[in-house]
Order: sequence, then C-alpha cells, then structure tokens
Amino acid sequence: MGMVVHVDNSDFFRKLVKTFLGGFGHESFGFSRGEDALDKIMANEVDYVITGLELADMSGEDFIKQLVLYANTVPIIVVTSKDEGVQNTTLNDLGVKAVIQKSGDWKVELKEKMASIIAESDD
Repeated sequence: MGMVVHVDNSDFFRKLVKTFLGGFGHESFGFSRGEDALDKIMANEVDYVITGLELADMSGEDFIKQLVLYANTVPIIVVTSKDEGVQNTTLNDLGVKAVIQKSGDWKVELKEKMASIIAESDD
C-alpha cells in the first residue's frame, strides 16, 4: 500500500506501529532519531510520516520543521502521549494532518486518518 517512516523515541511503540501498519500492507521503517528518519525520507519516496513529539536527538516539532523544508508534500501524522491540545495550533500551522493521542484508541484513529489522506489525494 505505502511506505511509512515512523519516528518515536520508544522502541516498543515503533514495533507496535510497524506490526499494526504491516497488517494493512504498509511497509514501515522506524527510527528513534529525526536525523536518521530525514536521511531515509530524502533517499526514498515516502507516502506517510508518523512522528512522536519526543525523539532521541531533537523535538518532534523541530523534526517536522526540517521535514517540511525538504519534503513538504509528505502527509505528517503526530502520535503522542503529550496532553491533547497543547501543541495542536503550532502543529496544524506546520501542515500536520492529524494529532492522535496514544492514550486513546490510536489504532482506529490512525487507520481512519490514513484512509482519509488517501481519499484526499484521489480527489
């Protein structure tokens, strides 16, 4: 279906997301460091980027700012444990398609958001 780059400081959560996305036919590459993820994105055609807000080498916001400079058409979805609404305005201004809380039903929300992004691109 698509190539996904997932950046999160939690190895456990990256594995959960990889398994979840694999069940829907997505190829997923996980990174703890934003710089490593940016290298992968620059070298490959990526369909989605999923990121947390706490990365091993930079903040999620800084990662998104750098990503937008280099690949501003890649849909970005944030999955975070930070309080809802704290960063939404800034993230929306950066072009983030969705902010999903880990404490909620993130799998359902992620699947729905990815489907809506596909539908938008078909229009």
